[in-house]
Amino acid sequence: MQATFLVKEAWELLEKSMVYFRGRPVGTVAARDPYVEALNYDQCFMRDFVPCALLFLTNGRSEIVRNFLIETLALQSSDKQMDSFNAGQGLMPASFKVELWDEEQYLTADFGEHAIGRVTPVDSCLWWLILLRAYVKATGDIALAHQPEFQHSIMLILKLCLADRFDMYPTMLVPDGAFMIDRRMGVYGHPLEIQALFYGALCSARELLSGRRGEFYKQIVNQRLSVLNLHIRQYYWIDLKRLNEIYHFRGEEFGETAINKFNIYPESIPYWLTEWIPETGGYLAGNLGPAQMDFRFFTLGNLMAINSSLASDRESQSIMDLIEQRWQDLVGYMPMKICFPAVEDLEWKILTGCDPKNVPWSYHNGGNWPVLLWSFAAAAVKTGRTELAWRALEIAERRLSEDEWAEYYDGRNGRLVGKASRKFQTWSIAGYLLAREFLEHPEHLALISFTDDPEMLEWMGYARNGYDSQKC
Repeated sequence: MQATFLVKEAWELLEKSMVYFRGRPVGTVAARDPYVEALNYDQCFMRDFVPCALLFLTNGRSEIVRNFLIETLALQSSDKQMDSFNAGQGLMPASFKVELWDEEQYLTADFGEHAIGRVTPVDSCLWWLILLRAYVKATGDIALAHQPEFQHSIMLILKLCLADRFDMYPTMLVPDGAFMIDRRMGVYGHPLEIQALFYGALCSARELLSGRRGEFYKQIVNQRLSVLNLHIRQYYWIDLKRLNEIYHFRGEEFGETAINKFNIYPESIPYWLTEWIPETGGYLAGNLGPAQMDFRFFTLGNLMAINSSLASDRESQSIMDLIEQRWQDLVGYMPMKICFPAVEDLEWKILTGCDPKNVPWSYHNGGNWPVLLWSFAAAAVKTGRTELAWRALEIAERRLSEDEWAEYYDGRNGRLVGKASRKFQTWSIAGYLLAREFLEHPEHLALISFTDDPEMLEWMGYARNGYDSQKC
C-alpha cells in the first residue's frame, strides 16, 4: 500500500516538474521547493534529467526525450565564454531555462559561466551521448542519430574528449567540480565517475556513428575503449590482495619493468582502509595519478562502471559484495552515500577550501543521495543481486514522502535531512521511480547497460599477458 501511494505521489510531482518550450515538453526543473529561492533549481540540468528521461523511455513517453535531445543539440553550438574567452566546441550545457523576450520564448544555456566556481561540466556531453543511445534503443529511431547534425554533434564531442594533450594516460583529465561533485572536493585529475561515463559515452558513440567518417572515428574509439578498459581494471582496482601489493610497493622505480608505475607510496594508504576493506569484496579507486591514489569509495563511479562493463564481471560482483558488507556505511538510513569516508579536519580545509556546504558527512562530502537508487538498482539487476536493491528501496520508502523528497541527507549514516537540501528534488523523485522500474522490468536495463566486446576482451588478454610477463 505504501509503495502504491509513493509511486502515485512521485508521478504527480514529476508531471508538475515539466518544462515546456513553445508548447512542447523539453525537460524537467531540478526542484520545485516552495520554501526557498529557486536560484538555478528552476532550470533543466543535463545530469538531473537523465533518470527522468530513462523513466519516460521505459513508459513509452519518448517524445519528451526526443525534444530534449534536439533542443540541447541546438544549444551545443551556442556562444560560450567567460571574460571574453571562448570555450571549446562540442560542450553540452550544464543546464538551460526557458525565457520570454518580446513575447517570444527562447532557451538560454549555462555552460558553467554562471556556476559556483565557474567550472565547465565535463559530464554533460557524456550523459547526452548515453541518453541518445538509450533513446535509440527504446524507440528504434536510429534515423534521428543518423541525421547530419546529430552525427556532427557526436564527432564534436569525440574531438573534445579524444584530443591530444599533455598526458600519458588513456583516462580523461578533468578539474575539480566537473561532474556530479560540482564543488572542490579533491577530485582533480582522473576521477572514476568521469572515466565510467567516458567509457559509456564512447560505447554509445560507436553504436551511433554512421558513414565513412563514422567508420574512421569508430577505429579511434575502439582503440581508446580497449586501453581505457585495461587501465581502469588493472590500476584502479582495490581489494585486500591488491592492498597488500600496494603496501609492499617500492618507490622511485624507473623503466618499463616498473611494477609501481604511478609511484604510489605505501605510506599513503589511509588507516581507515586497512580496517574497512572486507575479506571478500573490493572496488575501483576514486582517482589515480602521479604519486596519488584516492582510496575513497565513490558510489556513482563504481555503479556506472558495473553498468557500462568498465568493471569486469568478477569486479562487479566484488563491488556488490562490498556494498552488502559495508551496508551501514554506504546505505545507512537513506540510500546511498555519495562517497566514503568524509574528509575531515585539516584535510577538509585543504581539499574543499573550507567549503561550508561540504562539511564532513554532508552534501558531496559523505552525504547520502536518494538519486543514486536508480544506478544501484541497475547494477543489482545486472549482477543478479536484486535482493540488495529491494532492501535499499524499502529503506528509502520509509522517508521519501515524509521528508518531501529531499535532495540529500547528512550524517555518517544519512539520518538527517541535508541542511541546505532542496525539497521536491526532481531527480530524487525520478531516481526512486526508475529504480522500481528496473527491478520490476529488468528488460529495461538494456537502455543503460553495455556488454563486453569479445574482440576487445581478446586484445586485453594479449595486453595483460604482456604486462604479467614484465612483472616476472
